[in-house]
Amino acid sequence: MAPYSRIYHQYKSSRETGVLFEDDAQTVDGDLTTDRFQLKRAEKRRLPLVWRNIILFALVHLAALYGLHSIFTRAKLATTLFAAGLYIIGMLGVTAGAHRLWAHRTYKAKWPLRLLLVIFNTIAFQDAVYHWARDHRVHHKYSETDADPHNATRGFFFSHVGWLLCKKHPDIKEKGRGLDLSDLRADPILMFQRKHYYILMPLACFVLPTVIPMVYWNETLASSWFVATMFRWCFQLNMTWLVNSAAHKFGNRPYDKTMNPTQNAFVSAFTFGEGWHNYHHAFPWDYKTAEWGCYSLNITTAFIDLFAKIGWAYDLKTVAPDVIQRRVLRTGDGSHELWGWGDKDLTAEDARNVLLVDKSR
Repeated sequence: MAPYSRIYHQYKSSRETGVLFEDDAQTVDGDLTTDRFQLKRAEKRRLPLVWRNIILFALVHLAALYGLHSIFTRAKLATTLFAAGLYIIGMLGVTAGAHRLWAHRTYKAKWPLRLLLVIFNTIAFQDAVYHWARDHRVHHKYSETDADPHNATRGFFFSHVGWLLCKKHPDIKEKGRGLDLSDLRADPILMFQRKHYYILMPLACFVLPTVIPMVYWNETLASSWFVATMFRWCFQLNMTWLVNSAAHKFGNRPYDKTMNPTQNAFVSAFTFGEGWHNYHHAFPWDYKTAEWGCYSLNITTAFIDLFAKIGWAYDLKTVAPDVIQRRVLRTGDGSHELWGWGDKDLTAEDARNVLLVDKSR
């Protein structure tokens, strides 16, 4: 790369393309004042492959396929239901824990809920919360640039799983080192998980899910391993990855048409509310990651609301309806009126807020 091109690339990669917390917003509707569109692209370069990861993920997917076959041919119903239960708590460990609580600080949680979420997160095995939250913060602040770990401008496959099969771009590590992670380091529960992760994770994700079916309902080793462990874990990984791939490609953009993230109901259904991604990237500090109170496609919000009722979750952040409306009118793709309004899951409170905004126009 020529010296001028290298300097220009460094200038581009140093520019933030997204907000992370509410204090990052530079406009009244939660946006940046800079032109981000020209910055959202990937450097053309050959990606250095990590063959160890390629082989491991290939084996994991083969094992998951065998586990899917076993569900219909040999595994006991109890084992399949057990795998589904682990999927639910593992997904909540990622969505309510690593994502909404620790990466975005959309709400606060007392220590019993934090402990519960760390246990759930360890079962999911998507790296320790500290590292997951760090990389996710980089993803938001430098979205769709070379500093984005799963830069969607490199295509569907890269943003889904390809980013795990090659070496990270140097910008990712550089921007990660520049983030303030003091809030994560101040949480002793997170630091305990980080310190002992490679002891806790194998037990929570692989050993206990395999042993429990064998001990409690006399399941075979093969069905326990391939159904409750490998299929469950691989399926959960792929559903989570769809947030990075499908929810950055398929769907409408009612809040900001200059972003790749979209509104994707299919992804929301399997990730408990993480598929309302255009809204989430527009307003990442909202604990609901969505505008409407639709529990059927946002189980994570229902989970947080449940613990808010007993006082374990508190200081839940959301976005004022008039702020959302300003953003929709200024940067939306015009599809907002077709999404959410009139839905049977629209709450009376949400309807009143929208009507109040309409009356003020």
